[in-house]
Amino acid sequence: MNNIMKKVLLAITVLFITATSISAQILEPVKWQFGAKKVNENEAVVFMKAVIDNGWHIYSQNIEEGGPIKTSFSFVPSTDYTLVGQPAEPKPKTKHEEVFGMDVSYFEKEVVFQQKIKLKKGATTVKGTVEFMACDATQCLPPDEMEFTVAVK
Repeated sequence: MNNIMKKVLLAITVLFITATSISAQILEPVKWQFGAKKVNENEAVVFMKAVIDNGWHIYSQNIEEGGPIKTSFSFVPSTDYTLVGQPAEPKPKTKHEEVFGMDVSYFEKEVVFQQKIKLKKGATTVKGTVEFMACDATQCLPPDEMEFTVAVK
C-alpha cells in the first residue's frame, strides 16, 4: 500500500470514529410505549406511556399559547373506530417558568395518556403520532415526533 492510500484510509477511519462518537451523544430522554385494552365489545382504551429520564420532563397537553411545545396526539382516521373525546392525562405538576413568563404544567419520570375509542368492529389497528418536547433544568430539546401503531383485539 502506498503512502497516499494509507493517509486516505487513516482519514476515513478518523471521520468514521468522529461521526460515531457524535451520534452517540444524541439525547433521547423520553421513551414511548403503546398498548390497548378492550373495555367491552364496543369500546377500548389506547395507552400512550412516556418513560422520562431523571432530571427531564415533558409538557402537558394543556399549555397556553406562548409557552413550550405541549404534548399532542394525532390519530390516523379509520372506518374501524371513532375517538371518544380527547386523550386523558393524569394531574400534572405546575410551576412558573420565567423563560415563558407563565405557569406551565409538566410530567416527570413517567406519564400515561389514555384515548378512548368506540369500535365499529371487533379488532382494529390504531395509528397515530405523538409530538412532545423534553426539557431539563438547563435546556430544551427540539420538538420530536414519534409514530405509533397499536393493535386492538
